[in-house]
Amino acid sequence: MTTRRLFLKNIVLLSSLSLASCGWRLAEVRANSNNKGSRDQLDIYTWTQYVDQELFKTFNAETGIKVLSDVYDSNEVMLNKLQAGGGGTYSVIYPSDYMVQKMVEKGLLIELNHQRLTALDNLFPHFQNPSYDPNNRYSIPFNWGTTGLIYNSEILKTPPEDWEYLWQNQQQLNNKITLLNDVREVMGAVLKMLGYSYNSKNETEVKQAYEKLKALKGAIAAFDTDAWRNQIVAGDLLLSMCYSSDAVKITQENPQLKYVVPKSGSSLWTDTVVIPITARNIDGAYAWINFIFQPEVAAQISQRLWVTTSSRAAFELLPNKIKNDPNVFPPDSILEKCERITPLGEIEEVYNRYWTELTSG
Repeated sequence: MTTRRLFLKNIVLLSSLSLASCGWRLAEVRANSNNKGSRDQLDIYTWTQYVDQELFKTFNAETGIKVLSDVYDSNEVMLNKLQAGGGGTYSVIYPSDYMVQKMVEKGLLIELNHQRLTALDNLFPHFQNPSYDPNNRYSIPFNWGTTGLIYNSEILKTPPEDWEYLWQNQQQLNNKITLLNDVREVMGAVLKMLGYSYNSKNETEVKQAYEKLKALKGAIAAFDTDAWRNQIVAGDLLLSMCYSSDAVKITQENPQLKYVVPKSGSSLWTDTVVIPITARNIDGAYAWINFIFQPEVAAQISQRLWVTTSSRAAFELLPNKIKNDPNVFPPDSILEKCERITPLGEIEEVYNRYWTELTSG
């Protein structure tokens, strides 16, 4: 990809700048009185798997805007940091669907100006009016997928078909398994296994899930969202609860590792892109969103990071190997068993209390 540097100095208005060499067009970037920081730096708060230095370099080469990123391993960690005042530098954040709802309720996000967004029409129809954010008023869906189990098929000759596998094979898996460091995913998975909703608001059901997890805790090496990757590749782990976006890349590189969505069901998640109310570089944030959602760029991201694009136009540019991979784009038979995580209301305190008891000590 041929690039050229565009220096954005001493300008008040940058509009309709064609970046033909990259196949995309930077949306209108207007001076905004709400901008509190430098125009030539964009701070992003995101998941580890979305950190793409090649993408950052291309964006910088094309716009002159330097991208810096910090990472988090759960939506709750991200929210707590923002509420504690530690997120004032970030102009772009990647929360999951249910967290968007919470952030909107707490007044943490700006309402997006759709006139400044260039790729909304390229989204799959079911992403143009999602239930968690009607009409994408505050967020744009970036990546979606499932939560499941990745396992070493060379050692675990009987593959896991459901969450119950962890309890049935607890002795063999002792200290060789990890669960996500995410209260909603872990509690939700066990609730689903027990025949309840991922989003149960029944305290008795939540307690049952906690007791089930408590019985498994001795075999759990860690509650972890990131470090398990290297450990399972090295053979130190036999099985990990993970997001499909992480599993797909690893299984491509290590064929002995397999990914499965438990048959009783799991979560169906969408990670989004939002602009926080405290954003220092709103112009840069809009430029970033328009950049990553251009079909050619989105398709490159999908291939490089093995993530599932929400752009129909980008999907059409993908090779059949990715289009036809059921771990990347799951069939309806799997999706029908999955639930989206939704806000819990007051009973969230019950979840958090049990989670603290489970993970402490």
